[in-house]
Amino acid sequence: MRSLARGRCSGHFAARRWAARLWVMALTLLGALPRDAPLALIVHLDRRAGLPEEPAMLRDAIREFFSVRAENTRRRLRHLFRVGRVSLLIGVVFVAVTVGIGDLVAKALEGQRLGEILQESLLIGGWVAMWRPLEIFLYDWWPITLEARLSDRLSAMPVRIVYKEDTRPDAWRSDWPVASPREKTPPSEPAPPRPR
Repeated sequence: MRSLARGRCSGHFAARRWAARLWVMALTLLGALPRDAPLALIVHLDRRAGLPEEPAMLRDAIREFFSVRAENTRRRLRHLFRVGRVSLLIGVVFVAVTVGIGDLVAKALEGQRLGEILQESLLIGGWVAMWRPLEIFLYDWWPITLEARLSDRLSAMPVRIVYKEDTRPDAWRSDWPVASPREKTPPSEPAPPRPR
């Protein structure tokens, strides 16, 4: 389960797919909840309890997965603001240049309709250059901030495992991406196949 948090799995990709499904489910379900609603994750397994450290491993993996996700989201937000600042600087300079050129064209073609059309076209072109910086600073940043906050909430939620009691005692081997190093299958007994 520790490999779940790092985004890779030893042997197969079951834990990664599980984490991706959890993230999509969280985005879908938590959108309808109030922001201060308490969160918890209960994992139902169709087997008896296996290793005693399973709940702690699952809790730590989920906490690490969402902590890393929140950190990456904040990094993405910082990058977006950096792009926004550079785009804003370029846009302001471009607006100033187009307004200046527009004024020069209007003076050169004073009294002619073509001069007014070129001046207004340059002014509109300058403001179109400001579109992306304004979009970043007005709209693009807040969904990323909400995603980071959601990841923080998910990393702090309590996690519990509920086991089904009427299954084989070694059924835990098919749930986890990797068999425990302490619990090896004897050479004469093949391990059960893992679900795909």
